[in-house]
Amino acid sequence: MARLFVSDVHLDAAAPQATDQFLEFLRGEAAAAEALYILGDLFEAWVGDDDEEPGNERVACFALHGNRDFLLGTGFCERSGCRLLPDPVIAELDGERVLLTHGDALCTDDHPYQELRSIVRQPSSQRRFLALPRAHREQLADEARAGSRRHISRTVPNIMDVNAQAVTAAFRASRVRRIIHGHTHRPGVHELEVDGKPAQRIVLGAWYEQGSVLRYQSGRYELRTLPRPERPAHMV
Repeated sequence: MARLFVSDVHLDAAAPQATDQFLEFLRGEAAAAEALYILGDLFEAWVGDDDEEPGNERVACFALHGNRDFLLGTGFCERSGCRLLPDPVIAELDGERVLLTHGDALCTDDHPYQELRSIVRQPSSQRRFLALPRAHREQLADEARAGSRRHISRTVPNIMDVNAQAVTAAFRASRVRRIIHGHTHRPGVHELEVDGKPAQRIVLGAWYEQGSVLRYQSGRYELRTLPRPERPAHMV
């Protein structure tokens, strides 16, 4: 049986086509898989486990926090059946140790984002945020997304990609030869050398315009795009 990897699905009530496609993916290919790994940003925003975004499709699922849904907690796990894993985490795939991570920690050239990340990932900051009324949290999340869009529009694209030295450091620290991550929305398979030995970095795509999944089975990795079906005219 296959193991599947996705990232950056960004489920959002304002994007029903993406949600429909992902739910169909869960009912089809993912339901037949040995396991599904979601490497962060399953949701466009998650303001706490009292959030009402969809989360009731059950498959054998493991999830990492992303930069948009780092507040996923035990309530989400109970509703969805997903098991939260630390980021980064090493998975063993048929005897090979593979590093799984959302990928934002590798984008070290984006200094403003890394400074913000260091603040919002603090447990004390999260406790203060979660103590706010949900309506207030949703308003702050909307403001944060607007700020993120402004930051992206003003930032040189390469700065928001991974830093080569950070990638090399991750390979060395984890002592793996393969890293799988998302976050950058730049799907691809990158062959490189680390300390004179071959290594591979696989980047998962986002689900804004179409689906993206990495399929692993019998020692082979296949990164695929999932075209989004056209909605009938009367549903548009």
